[in-house]
Amino acid sequence: VLQLGPQLPPQLTQQPWHLLYSTGRDGFSLRTLYRSGARPDSPALLLIRDTEAQAFGAFSASAIRSSSGFYGTGETFLFSFCPELKVFRWTGRNDFFVKGDVNLLMVGGGSGRFGLWLDGDLHHGGSQPCETFDNESLSHREEFCIQDLELWGL
Repeated sequence: VLQLGPQLPPQLTQQPWHLLYSTGRDGFSLRTLYRSGARPDSPALLLIRDTEAQAFGAFSASAIRSSSGFYGTGETFLFSFCPELKVFRWTGRNDFFVKGDVNLLMVGGGSGRFGLWLDGDLHHGGSQPCETFDNESLSHREEFCIQDLELWGL
């Protein structure tokens, strides 16, 4: 979280972040993640470590929640710590920021590809280059297994 501070919108850099959800504490469930992060006007920071020890995630200016369509703003971004911090910001090509239901959480998209997706039991996910962020794959593999996941909010 500290390394990401300078990448966040200026009004958020001095705010205290709180751990809202952790797979180690709360189990592996997308439904539980939605319930834990249910602060509508709070930005969210999603941190993931896969089973190959790669760390990456997403920032959303809106709370992570279940939705019927995409939501979010151009402040949303993806990031990876492989090996140093890389940030992938909005390209302006589409507004496919965040969308989630009980079976799938997606961040970024276009042409059937998602910058980051997580399944409903939070055991598997994937990352592909997408139009929203023009990102690299965040993990070494296009599909990965999740070791740890945390959701942080204000």
